Amino acid sequence: MWIGPARPEQRQEVVELWRAAGLTVPHNDPVADFDQARGRPGSDVLVGMLGARLAGAVMVGHDGHRGWLYYLAVAPELRGQGHGRALVTAAEAWLARHGIRKVQLMVRAGNRGVCGFYARIGYAEAPVTTLAKWLDLPG
Repeated sequence: MWIGPARPEQRQEVVELWRAAGLTVPHNDPVADFDQARGRPGSDVLVGMLGARLAGAVMVGHDGHRGWLYYLAVAPELRGQGHGRALVTAAEAWLARHGIRKVQLMVRAGNRGVCGFYARIGYAEAPVTTLAKWLDLPG
């Protein structure tokens, strides 16, 4: 599988993959997320391609201190073949090239089934509490 930065024209296909994987929620616009992350100094969207076919995608970014993975998805019929691991490895390498030493991700309560995958590739639950606040932004 070839892995590299997503191209703008891949936006719809990547977003459809994220939706098919159940990673989107009404309060996040995955199209806007793709556009805001792709090709930026502190973020990107990486795609895994099998020939001309999109096999998977992951959004990666950092805040200058910690790296984050978002929207990791592999086409359902291609799961269990190492593509998810390869995408995570590529995202970790992207972060390392940007001088980031720690990577984190969040798993929604309804998606806890993926925790076994992440445990197998070295991720563990962190002893932290995540707090959040919704901002009502104009516009």
